[in-house]
Amino acid sequence: MSNDGYTRRGVLKTGLGAAAGSLLVTTPAHASPAAGPLKLWYDRPAAAWLEALPVGCGRLGAMVFGGVATERLQLNEDSIWAGGPHDYDNPEALAALPEIRRLVWEDKWQAAQNLADEKFLGKPSEQAPYQVLGDLTLTFPGAAEFTEYRRELDLSRAVTTVTYVRDGVRHTREVFASNPDQVVVVRHTADKPGSVTFQAAFTSPQASSTSSAGRDSIALDGVSTDTQGLKGEVRFRALARARTRGGAVRTDGGTLIVEGADEVTLLISMGSSYRSYKDVGGDPAEVAGRHLTRAGGQPYEVLKRKHVRDYQRLFGRLDIDLGTSEAAALPTDQRIARKQLDTDPGLAALYYQFGRYLLISSSRSPGYAANLQGIWNDSLTPAWESKYTININCEMNYWPAAPANLVECMDPLFDLIKDLAETGARTAATQYGAKGWVAHHNTDGWRGTAPVDFAFYGVWPTGGAWLCLMLWEHYLYTGDERRLREHFPLIKGSVEFFLDTLQTDPRSGYLVTNPSHSPEVGHHEDGGENVSICAGPTMDMQILRDLFGAFGEASEILGVEAEMRAKAADARSRLVPNQIGHLGQIQEWQEDYRGDAALSRSRHISHLWGLFPGHQIDPRLSPDLAAAARRTLELRGEAGAGWSLAWKINFWARLLDAPEAYKRLSNLLLPARTAPNMFDLHPPFQIDGNFGGTSGITEMLLQSHGDQVHLLPALPAAWPAGSIRGFRARGGFEVDLSWSGGALTRGRIRSDLGRRLTLRTGAPVTVTSGGRPVTVSRPEPNVVVLNTHRGTLYDLTPSP
Repeated sequence: MSNDGYTRRGVLKTGLGAAAGSLLVTTPAHASPAAGPLKLWYDRPAAAWLEALPVGCGRLGAMVFGGVATERLQLNEDSIWAGGPHDYDNPEALAALPEIRRLVWEDKWQAAQNLADEKFLGKPSEQAPYQVLGDLTLTFPGAAEFTEYRRELDLSRAVTTVTYVRDGVRHTREVFASNPDQVVVVRHTADKPGSVTFQAAFTSPQASSTSSAGRDSIALDGVSTDTQGLKGEVRFRALARARTRGGAVRTDGGTLIVEGADEVTLLISMGSSYRSYKDVGGDPAEVAGRHLTRAGGQPYEVLKRKHVRDYQRLFGRLDIDLGTSEAAALPTDQRIARKQLDTDPGLAALYYQFGRYLLISSSRSPGYAANLQGIWNDSLTPAWESKYTININCEMNYWPAAPANLVECMDPLFDLIKDLAETGARTAATQYGAKGWVAHHNTDGWRGTAPVDFAFYGVWPTGGAWLCLMLWEHYLYTGDERRLREHFPLIKGSVEFFLDTLQTDPRSGYLVTNPSHSPEVGHHEDGGENVSICAGPTMDMQILRDLFGAFGEASEILGVEAEMRAKAADARSRLVPNQIGHLGQIQEWQEDYRGDAALSRSRHISHLWGLFPGHQIDPRLSPDLAAAARRTLELRGEAGAGWSLAWKINFWARLLDAPEAYKRLSNLLLPARTAPNMFDLHPPFQIDGNFGGTSGITEMLLQSHGDQVHLLPALPAAWPAGSIRGFRARGGFEVDLSWSGGALTRGRIRSDLGRRLTLRTGAPVTVTSGGRPVTVSRPEPNVVVLNTHRGTLYDLTPSP
């Protein structure tokens, strides 16, 4: 077998075992095997950043352009942030808080929002940007003409390759970022001895200098920029070292010179002085030098083998086949430009696996959580500072992690939450006079948790609460009580904050947040100003309902905090319920505001949080609310960024509406929303759309909320036949499926935890294990319930 999940005859391995032979799907003869369903490929070099191909190992990233006369490797190290350690909290905020709340109670929204702008925002009111390190440029001598060009990213191995013929010599260049060895590796070979000659040099828009670092190495040293009056304090170093077979290598004033080599291995190492959000006293030269020395002592073949093995341990857990067509033989940019997902189902599968590739590449330990652009950024001032926007975007990055069988990739996010619990405790005390911890709608490398930007966007206190629910999701998928016990203090701290700060609405009697808003959406024009500030918006209530519920369940599982559990349950019962407004929509606010607010076309649809990622709105359990959610989506319209379209895929899938979910996926994969290199476009680039789209495809094929596992719940007509292997479901289940004619033909479920399984299918199924019938109950049509045993496989076939 080849190592990319396919046999030499182009047959997809399903992973369902020998008994699943009927599930094998043969690639049609007219599809080009060279194109490969797990490869992005192109017939020309990248002319722009959004055409370059990303590689990454969590901490390090590079964008590979695949040039011939010059090769540009744009480099990132994930701890390079402008500014330095800083406390964003505003000491004036606490004194202003009672007045802000009073103005909100009296519907004096503009006055409340103005006071929040003046007294409640952090200092400074803007956070720091994530920044580029620089470029390494390889310059090749001779004529620029070339033939037989091909550039690709092999998702099965996480290796980019460019090949071309120049002056009668075939050149091949491979690039990958190694997590085991923490270096970016470039390998250039030629089919004629002595044909590899180039010069390599670093450049950077940062304040920096270049130098030779020995006979075969060059260095780039720099420091991040100042921002918002904060001095840039993150120092960094990049090193590049060449190892050649044949020829010669030398350096001259910071330029690396390779002449007449048969082949060259170039190792790129990066390090910074950033140790944590409060410590930038590290030695970047030591970090970069240590990794370079270790990697430099290993042959290229060993470096590559370790990288591929490490990567495939994660990536190889899951296969997805949605069918193929002649379009699969086209370069990837041409497939996107065709705007014909209906005739290219393999593009959706490629997009799905690309999302998994990006998560593995941008969120691994050691390394920090994936930010708005993952790790890939070529600017000192990227859009939205490439921060962590925690009113949707950061969480969306991790929606596919557990269901797409990459739960380890959540670890850097958990590290971020731990940091925020520390800084957020300071914010809770300073700005609210409260216990516990809080984080608002944005954070950065300095882990700011105070409100930032403007009051219209920033005075939203439930960002930390939402992040805590990601900790709970980890437990729902894994059943890992050790990690739950580790994470429980973070969840408890968030609950403490809200138990301390929730207010009783003098008109409704409900417990509500005040001040807050429905993220980035105004509810009135007040005195000519669009205002968002309010009390008890629907999203807050939905998040807190789930937070208090998760806390209660976790405390019972761990046998702790019984008294606080009762308080949380009481508070949960007093939150504003989901309500249906005058247009038949889910109300976005506690009151049923009319006019422009009810007809907003904002890309944010925060009041459907309870539909997805929550599950408070369910077509089966709450049909009235589900109908109102549908109406909400119709009223909101199609306006929206890539991430917003991605969220809508998930919404429509949860409503079990396959045509509408598929329509949004098709719109997401148009050139206006997906770049030639498959990066999501806001525009510009934001990686959350990639991850949200990956999550949406999962929700179309498998759902596991509400104590049920639902197979093929929103399967579109465009995917009449296919298979999946290795999807994960809540409750500790791993799921393999195949289908034909739009109906399940066979499946296999592995129970990792031995828990009770409620399984919903489109038609009745028979359950066996080891060839023997399994006793099930059938409480309603197309539902089976069975007690599972840990580590046991259960086979599903359509009932006669």
